[in-house]
Amino acid sequence: MAYNHRSAEKTWVKWKEQEEKQLRELDVDEDTIQRLHTYDWQQFKADRNFYEKLSENSQVIEWTPQMNDRELENADNLLNNIENKELLAILEKVDKLTLEMLAMRIAGYSTPQICRRFHVTRYSYYNRIKRLKEKLKNFLGSD
Repeated sequence: MAYNHRSAEKTWVKWKEQEEKQLRELDVDEDTIQRLHTYDWQQFKADRNFYEKLSENSQVIEWTPQMNDRELENADNLLNNIENKELLAILEKVDKLTLEMLAMRIAGYSTPQICRRFHVTRYSYYNRIKRLKEKLKNFLGSD
């Protein structure tokens, strides 16, 4: 997610107001409070610059389907687009219903939509996805 300057500034202002209120209750002089305010503002601006540049230069890989979403709804199409042979071997051992659910999830369908489509409970859906995640964690952990 991109850095939201306005949201961060609002949070900082709220925090700073609470801190200054506490300092005044402790009878800290206004000059010290103002110097702290200036120092903290400079730190906030430095952090803001860092996070803005970080979000601009982020190396995060985002999922971008290579085909239109409707084509991903199908488990066979999903398997056909897996390039890693080891991952493909693992997914080919997974039951067809779980793969169909996964394909729909990747295509952007919500959990209730998937459950209605396959006439399963949320519990059943989450159990299938949990088992699949465990298999994938074992695969990813082996690298």
